[in-house]
Amino acid sequence: MTLRTSLALALLAGTALTDPAFAQAAGTITVYTSQPNDQMALVVEAFNKDHPEITVEVFRTGTTELMTKLQAEFAAGSTPADVMLIADAVAMTQLKNDDRLLAYADAPVEGIPAALIDPDMTFFGTKLITTGIVYNTTMVDHAPTSWADLTAPEAAASLIMPSPLYSGAAVIHVGTMVQQPEFGWKYYETLADNGAVAGQGNGTVIEAVARGEKAYGIIIEYMAMNAKAKGSPVEFVFPAEGVSSITQPVAILKDSDNPEAAKVFVDWQLSKAAQEQSVAQGYFPILAGVAQPAGYPPVEALKILPADASVMLSEDQKTKQAFADLFGG
Repeated sequence: MTLRTSLALALLAGTALTDPAFAQAAGTITVYTSQPNDQMALVVEAFNKDHPEITVEVFRTGTTELMTKLQAEFAAGSTPADVMLIADAVAMTQLKNDDRLLAYADAPVEGIPAALIDPDMTFFGTKLITTGIVYNTTMVDHAPTSWADLTAPEAAASLIMPSPLYSGAAVIHVGTMVQQPEFGWKYYETLADNGAVAGQGNGTVIEAVARGEKAYGIIIEYMAMNAKAKGSPVEFVFPAEGVSSITQPVAILKDSDNPEAAKVFVDWQLSKAAQEQSVAQGYFPILAGVAQPAGYPPVEALKILPADASVMLSEDQKTKQAFADLFGG
C-alpha cells in the first residue's frame, strides 16, 4: 500500500466516522405496524440481510389500537416509534394532517402508481390488499358470489366480520361499503338483523371460519388464501360488485430519533426485493413488473369499489359508533 493510498483510506475512514448522514443511517429504529408478527419477523430478517447495520424493533397491533397508543404517547410528549407501517391511508392522512409525518421528497417511488403516493411525499403505499368473502367449504353447498348473497338470513346468521374498532382494513371496508348507493348502512342493518356478528381483527375471522364456528366471513384476501394454502377448508371470493382496498402505507414520523435509518427502511419497503417478499406472503404487488401470487387474479382484473378517503376521515368516529351500535364493541 502506498502512502497516498493509506492517506486516502484514512481520510475516507475519518469521513465515514464524522459524516452525520453516514453515522445516522445505522442504529435502531422502532416500527409500529399492523402487519402480522410472523410476517414482520421475515420482513426484518430480509431487511437485515441488506442492512445489518440497522436494528429494527417492532410493535404490532391493529391499526385502530396503534393510533390510540400513538395519540396517548404524543399527549405524553414523545413516542418511541420512528416508522409507521399500517393498514390504511385514512389513519395515515390523519397523522399527516396533524403534522406528525416527515416529508421524504427523495423516496424511491419509480414504478409505483401515483395514486398510492401521498402528493406531499409523506407516506407511500407498499401493497394492495383487498377485502372479500371467505367461506368454509365443508359448511357451504353453494358458494357466495356477491356481497348481496351474505344478506340472506341463513348466510348472515353464520357470518363474522372484523370490527373497525380494531382493524384499519375494516375501517376502510365499512367506510367504502356505506359510500356505495346500493349498500349504505342499510346493508349492515340487514346483516345485523339477520344475526351477523363482529369479531376483532381479521385474524378472528379466519380462525372462526377455518374452525367451522362460522360458515362465512368478511376478510382481507391474503389471510384466507394463506389459510387455504396451509390446508384449511376455506375458499375466498372476490365479490361481483367489487372489493374494497387498502395499500398498507409506510411513513416516517417527524420526530423520529433516527430519520436516516428510517429512510433506509422506507427505501427497502419500496424496493423490488420487498415487493417480491410481499408476493411470497400472499399480497398483491404494487411495483410494475412483479407478478401477483399464484392463484390470484391479475391486479388489472380486480373491480375496486370507489371511495372518498376525505369523507372516511371526517366521518371516522361517526362510522365506528354506527357500527358499534349495530354489532357491539
